[in-house]
Amino acid sequence: MDTKELLKKVRKIEIKTRRLSDHIFSGEYHTSFKGRGMTFSEVRQYQFGDDVRAIDWNVTARYNEPYIKVFEEERELTMMLMVDISGSEGFGSKNQFKEDIVTEIAATMAFSATQNNDKIGLILFSDQIELYIPPKKGKSHVLRIIRELIEFEPKSRKTDVAMALKFLSSVMKKKAIVFLISDFLTAEFEHPLKIAAKKHDITGIRVYDQREESLPNLGMVPMLDAETGEIRLVNTSAKEVRMDYEKYFRSKSNYFKETFSKCGAGVVNTRVDESYVTKLLGYFKSR
Repeated sequence: MDTKELLKKVRKIEIKTRRLSDHIFSGEYHTSFKGRGMTFSEVRQYQFGDDVRAIDWNVTARYNEPYIKVFEEERELTMMLMVDISGSEGFGSKNQFKEDIVTEIAATMAFSATQNNDKIGLILFSDQIELYIPPKKGKSHVLRIIRELIEFEPKSRKTDVAMALKFLSSVMKKKAIVFLISDFLTAEFEHPLKIAAKKHDITGIRVYDQREESLPNLGMVPMLDAETGEIRLVNTSAKEVRMDYEKYFRSKSNYFKETFSKCGAGVVNTRVDESYVTKLLGYFKSR
């Protein structure tokens, strides 16, 4: 991809996702994810209805009228985006690939964090850590993240969510808001998720395509495994083949939901042809 085309793509995603984050997500994000604690702001005169436990007795004694201490939430947070860029993310049966939706979701979350003056970091992973960008503030930093999401070429096409979670725990020593975005077509990851979720506020966002749910009856069809590059002839007319395919999808779907819930992490499921905006807003409001 040449520079001109890349900048055009970055700008297009910025316009779409920034509008969403400015008008929809920034408020919901602010409400859903709390700061690290309360910090002292000021002392002011007592007003009817104020909590008497907040009275500053030293100032009250000095001025011979009641004053209270005012505290406000320490807002600054760190968001870490963990994005699966393995081969299976390049699948799509309609107008968009999974990787397109993943990029839009990550960009929207990044701009929402920027609205709240939070730091944003990025981990791109396959079955290895492909790229790590430490958390930082600012629009130029967010635009760099979007550029990497669009043009980064992974060395591997396989997936390992467990490895990515171990890396997160090793590099992020302070609590962070973590969005792990993947199709979760991967091996088990419960143990590293349990460890990471004790320290961080983690949400798994699973992006999938309708053709991954079930196979249509189309006879003998050559199919490419996006993560191994292997091509196989699959008899989609065979009922048991279609049933095994659906069973595999359900097992991965159930494992994702049950494991994240068991570890105290959030869960969002969105299909490529569905509105991820509706899904994310519903999730934020339910927190």
